[in-house]
Amino acid sequence: MNATTPATVDRQWVRSIGQVRLSDTPSVGGKAANLGELTHARFPVPPGFVVTREAYLDAMAAAGIRETLYARRVPSVDAGESDLAAAARELRESVLTAPVPDTLRTEIAAAYRDLGDAIRVAVRSSAPGEDAADTSFAGIHDSFTNVSGVDSVLDAVRRCWASLWSERALSYRSIQNVDDEPSVAVVVQTMVASDRSGVVFTADPRTGVRDRVVVEAATGLGEVVVGGQVEPDTYVVGKDGFRVLDVHIGTQAFSITGGADGDRRTEIPVAERGHRVLADSELERLARLAVAVEEHYRSPQDLEFAFAGDDLWIVQTRPITTLGGPPAATAPSSGGRILAHGLGASPGTASGSVRVLHSVADAHLLHDGDILVAPMTRPDWLPVLRRAAGIVTDGGGITCHAAIVGRELGRPVIVGTRDATTILVDGAVVTIDGEAGTVLEGAPATPEAAAAPSSLPRTGGPGWTEATATAVYVNLATPDAAERVAATDVDGVGLLRAEFMIMDALQGVHPATILSEGRRDEYVEAMASGVARIAAAFHPRPVIYRAIDLRTNEFANLSGGDVEPAEDNPMIGYRGCFRYVREPELLRLDLDVIHTVRRRYPNVHLMIPFVRTFWELEACLRLLDAHPLGSDRGMHRWIMAEVPSVTYWIPRYAQLGIDGVSIGTNDLTQLVLGVDRDSEICRDVFDTMDPAVLDAVDTIIERATRAGLTTSLCGQAVSTNPALAEHLVRQGITSVSVTPDTAAYTRRLVAAAERRILLERARTSRSGGPDTAR
Repeated sequence: MNATTPATVDRQWVRSIGQVRLSDTPSVGGKAANLGELTHARFPVPPGFVVTREAYLDAMAAAGIRETLYARRVPSVDAGESDLAAAARELRESVLTAPVPDTLRTEIAAAYRDLGDAIRVAVRSSAPGEDAADTSFAGIHDSFTNVSGVDSVLDAVRRCWASLWSERALSYRSIQNVDDEPSVAVVVQTMVASDRSGVVFTADPRTGVRDRVVVEAATGLGEVVVGGQVEPDTYVVGKDGFRVLDVHIGTQAFSITGGADGDRRTEIPVAERGHRVLADSELERLARLAVAVEEHYRSPQDLEFAFAGDDLWIVQTRPITTLGGPPAATAPSSGGRILAHGLGASPGTASGSVRVLHSVADAHLLHDGDILVAPMTRPDWLPVLRRAAGIVTDGGGITCHAAIVGRELGRPVIVGTRDATTILVDGAVVTIDGEAGTVLEGAPATPEAAAAPSSLPRTGGPGWTEATATAVYVNLATPDAAERVAATDVDGVGLLRAEFMIMDALQGVHPATILSEGRRDEYVEAMASGVARIAAAFHPRPVIYRAIDLRTNEFANLSGGDVEPAEDNPMIGYRGCFRYVREPELLRLDLDVIHTVRRRYPNVHLMIPFVRTFWELEACLRLLDAHPLGSDRGMHRWIMAEVPSVTYWIPRYAQLGIDGVSIGTNDLTQLVLGVDRDSEICRDVFDTMDPAVLDAVDTIIERATRAGLTTSLCGQAVSTNPALAEHLVRQGITSVSVTPDTAAYTRRLVAAAERRILLERARTSRSGGPDTAR
């Protein structure tokens, strides 16, 4: 990342939706890329254009604030709410007052006029991580509907930019460990005059069942559904024959429609309420369209739809980010009477004191572990949701903000109770069941019965997957969710990316300054505390800790960072193993941390990143051997396989005592294909599935296996591409490491691949032919 790239008019700041594809996601964001992909595949998508993330970054650079924004991109997870709010106000104001370059203004005005004469449009954020497979950013960034006129469109674009720096966005990035430079593209799309709209899932997000389609619908604009402003109708449609399996009629007191003067809210007469929004024939048509989109992407989708008369439009699609995980830790029934009932929106149970909040301004009244009860939550409630043990709302459906965020946080959620805020008494102890949708009086009879997540058995029970010979690990970056993730069916942590924890422990100060000020022990203690929490949660399963791999430009942003060398391309510069050789004290900080943790938790092991040559690894291992940790031969020594030279050196690396290699697909792709993975110009060249990259992966696995080393691949491609998963299993990879939300699905992919290989071999053996399974 170069936070000071000057503004330029050479880039394409505005692009038609019809011109973009999924490969353009880094530039146009997930929302726009998906809309472009659907348009190209001839699905019904309203026309529009996208203002790219480069336009935002260049505008901020031209205003002289890009570097300042980058330095304050992620707050500490322990930041107080008042500090967070103050920082958010300051950052938003700096963006709102930044001028839009004249050339960009001209491009946006021209694209808007191409859509029609003073046409009404929706202006919506489209961040690079938004609508991705591992993060939804549900409602985090702002969107605006029924915007008309060039000046109004420009103002809405600027406000979308500013929403990157809202309190909820800062908090979400902190929770999700998103440490990249914040940036956002903006979609400007023709408004659909919808009379019925909503959300459709091509799998049940509550249970993970994939043989059905779940639809939530309301009259008017879909904002009332995704924003949880009403209780929508909920329909379940079977994929086999597209029959309607279940109908739950919601309660909608008002609708939102668009007009020349913007959105307007219209009360629905009492006599007209309680009727179905969609007929069976419309549900069948919608379900068939949604399944066609799912088949196009080859993964379950979460779509937003709109009916305008008889016309059906898709206005958004994204992967379902919370599908396929095991059930959350559950407590037994309290045995008490049912106090409230609604829709179960996120599974699991929790007990605690009721805390009724009618406004986010009352957040200070909620204590850690309380059951949050609210009319409905909005995106700015995110800091509050983190502290709640469970969530209950009067309104909303299973696709509202509270439901989506609750599932991501692993909290049980009940929505659509209609009257929980009036029935439930502040301070009363209750137990909520996020699957049954019930709020029960009291807590479980014995505290011991409500097992903590980390004490759950790792086999058996609904939602659990079968054992596989190929291990399935997870990637982690902080200890925040360690206990919850450790309770799932995973074999350990294949990649502990410590950079986020390191930045917290450094508290904005360069390591050289920390050492010169005699604060080594303070840093080691802070780091060891976080690593120990993860190790304890996963014990005795392995936790592979990747040593410091910050690049010079990232170190340079710290206080005292002026000691860093200036590099034109830090991505392939002074980092990883080579830096440890030059700066042994930097490596010793990590060794001190691991040595401290392993005294209690011997399941933590070391991984050395960005190893280029034999001599530098040899020198690095000499430093390890000279440290007290070096005599601990129970600690495994891993290296990251990111540089193509690893294919040549693997046999010699094994001779040095290396135990395993973990293939880092991003750096490996970059260096095999000779393309900067951050380059916008060359983004079409960057392809992890390129045959040359796959050949390098195969060579690494083959030579490492021959040398007696274990092998792993850390990256999301294996969880989204069944063919790649089977290919890796056939090559004999020891393990794969993916984000926690995709681990269960990845396990099923791996299990299916292993079964096919065994079946092929059994059939070949019976026929007496040669073994061709490999």
